[in-house]
Amino acid sequence: MITIEYPAALTHGMSRAELLNHLHNRLDDARYAHCLRVEETARQLATRFGADVDRAGLAGLLHDYAKQIPNATYRETIVRNGFDQDLLAYNRGIWHGLVGTWFIQQEVGITDKLVLQAIERHTTGDPDMSVLDQIIFVADFIEPARDLPIEAKARDAAATDLDEATRIELENTLVYLIEKRWVVYPKTLLTYNAFVTTRA
Repeated sequence: MITIEYPAALTHGMSRAELLNHLHNRLDDARYAHCLRVEETARQLATRFGADVDRAGLAGLLHDYAKQIPNATYRETIVRNGFDQDLLAYNRGIWHGLVGTWFIQQEVGITDKLVLQAIERHTTGDPDMSVLDQIIFVADFIEPARDLPIEAKARDAAATDLDEATRIELENTLVYLIEKRWVVYPKTLLTYNAFVTTRA
């Protein structure tokens, strides 16, 4: 079994064990285990597509750090810390990426801009997603415990084509939201348009 340790410059000097402790204090066992699987999947994708393996692994590990923070705490954080107030019209599904990095910075001390950006964008996408951003976006969708046919389709695509895997996930997200008659976060639609018009 490979032992993972991250460069101190990325982790604010913390060991992976300390990071895991922070993470587990915020998440239940099932969500914590999911984060470990996304970490490994992200590292594999980074190796496959020539991205920074440590940044990918760290972002994958922490991507859902704020997933289970209470909604009231999120609303208070958005109001008090200079976030776009339009975010109040959404929910934790959006917040745990865009606002979740605030908690990661405050509680864990991670400040690497590329890691934080990848975490921010994993819930909404972004028209200008970097390879690292796409890796976290896709790794969250295709980690080994995901077993729906659409997730398997994206996993197969990610073997060779990260853009195609990203498109599959975006399509799935939009279909899901439309079927539920839920509001689509504007940037997610812009991301879909960017990937189907410029990267096809």
